[in-house]
Amino acid sequence: MSKKRIAKVVKLQLPGGEAKPGAALASAGILMPKFCSEFNEQTADRRGENVPVIITAYEDKSFDFVLKTTPVADLIKKACNIKSGSGSPKANKVATLSREDAKKIAEYKMPDLNALDLEAAIKIVEGAARSMGVNVEEEK
Repeated sequence: MSKKRIAKVVKLQLPGGEAKPGAALASAGILMPKFCSEFNEQTADRRGENVPVIITAYEDKSFDFVLKTTPVADLIKKACNIKSGSGSPKANKVATLSREDAKKIAEYKMPDLNALDLEAAIKIVEGAARSMGVNVEEEK
């Protein structure tokens, strides 16, 4: 069996369960309807979330894709029930993230974070929250 030649690798964020053929997918050079149906099937339980995906397109128009976890910023916004972060995070605080929520986000993101343990992952989440103008509850 000959090995398929990779034409392109594309990283995108698509809405869970709602991907449609369009310009972003056209750039990958894949069979868009087939990708959309497979992606939507696998992400139906993640509707309303941005789902990062890495698409490997081959020269014969076939493809493989890998789903990643929802971005940390999206998870923080959801946990704090806010639409967006602060325009000036040092001066304007828009919400407070509980230590428990930071831990839950870190546990969910662990496979995609560059962290050796949960404590390091929590620090990454807390740093992202602070950069969005979200206060982080101190440990008791």
